[in-house]
Amino acid sequence: MRFAEYGRYDAIGLAELIARKEISALDAVDEAIARAEELNPRLNAIVFKDYERARDAAKKNPGGALAGVPMFLKDMRAHCIGMVTRSGSRFTSDQPSTFDSTLVKRYKDAGLVPLGKTNVPEFGIMPVTESRLWGTAENPWKTGITAGGSSGGSAVAVAARIVPVAHATDGGGSIRIPASCCSLVGLKVSRGRITQGPDAADATSGLSVDNCVSRTVRDTALMLDLTSAPDYGDPYFALQPDGPYLEGIKTRPRRLKIAVALKSPEGSAFDSQVLEAMKNTVKLLEQLGHRVEEANPAIDHATTRVAFMTLWATNGAYAIETLARALGRTPCLDYLEPITFALYERGKTLFGYQQIWAVQMLHRAAREAAKFHEAYDLWLTPTLAQLPFPHGMIDREESDVHKAFAPVMYHVPFTSLQNATGQPAINLPLAMSKEGLPIGVQFVARAGDEMTLLKLAAEIEDAAPWIGRAPKLED
Repeated sequence: MRFAEYGRYDAIGLAELIARKEISALDAVDEAIARAEELNPRLNAIVFKDYERARDAAKKNPGGALAGVPMFLKDMRAHCIGMVTRSGSRFTSDQPSTFDSTLVKRYKDAGLVPLGKTNVPEFGIMPVTESRLWGTAENPWKTGITAGGSSGGSAVAVAARIVPVAHATDGGGSIRIPASCCSLVGLKVSRGRITQGPDAADATSGLSVDNCVSRTVRDTALMLDLTSAPDYGDPYFALQPDGPYLEGIKTRPRRLKIAVALKSPEGSAFDSQVLEAMKNTVKLLEQLGHRVEEANPAIDHATTRVAFMTLWATNGAYAIETLARALGRTPCLDYLEPITFALYERGKTLFGYQQIWAVQMLHRAAREAAKFHEAYDLWLTPTLAQLPFPHGMIDREESDVHKAFAPVMYHVPFTSLQNATGQPAINLPLAMSKEGLPIGVQFVARAGDEMTLLKLAAEIEDAAPWIGRAPKLED
């Protein structure tokens, strides 16, 4: 029997229904599966299904804070027993995992029930969810429009109310970009906040982190509480907060001093509707009693971007070479998309001193960001400088790395900076365009201060709620 009101509930709400025995864990999982089967042929969000194993897990009445709540895992890094992880590439193995990543084990310990894997671009390289292996994920708000990337499949599954929460990763904006495109909450955590063990420890030289996309701030807070304990095999970890995040968001933040960016780092203008959303956000913040003024950190964005791309290339080359040796395959265009192969080839030409230079430049940017946050509690920027664009605007067939990434720099001028500096940043779905497309804004905090971000996000959510806003998916 279908549970018609399922889509009204976030993860905590579903868990409460299950705990009160108003529905069973199996009811929730079956409804998620039914919705996936109904909607995925149109959306292409889900690329691997593990439904029978999920049903078996639900029947066992899992314990934990989110017992029985269905979720999906991104097709990157979240290894799960019995599931294939392809990272969106034909170059990878199609054999199912024999182990759970530490993060996946924490999800299961919390009672979450993974249903399968979600669509990604090849190796999560581009901020759009399009690949030769998995095809294109559709934005549930408008056909033909990007869902963002690289966690686009996860964002689509949550926005379409298939599941209330899904795993995501962020190496240059890959949580926040699809959260903006799909009208979700998307928190990129501090470097070292969530472990990538046991088979990774410092993904992309510290650029990439794991977390989730959700529809509510409280779900994001609880997911962080459930997953962010230190793993002492990691090379470093973020300082722990004073108390649980879910408890912390129940109290208002102190009145904050917030800087706002009203132009891109290069001085170019935002789309007029994005700028309007930013100005409306400033008005809301001032109504809530916060102080806002235009200011930006004194970071050398051009140098930081070169350093970022250096690490993007060297880590891409490392990942592909490691797979090549493990699988006995030769990297070539028969297996890899042109932009991926070009990045791989670029990475192989770089020397060790260039890798070290890049890391040092990112540390320098982090110092400048820390200095900026001595004066400002948070920094407000748009998540995207433009509205979500049509599929195909980024050419994955381009073999010139600079040409391929040029439109990315204009479309997404801010998000990669927080991956470079290791800071936490959150997308909030505060506006919609005249065309019915989501517009997200981003708040950035000093390293380790997810609590201030979540407190403010909860205050904003209460003042300007978005939970009732949903895409219309009827035929």
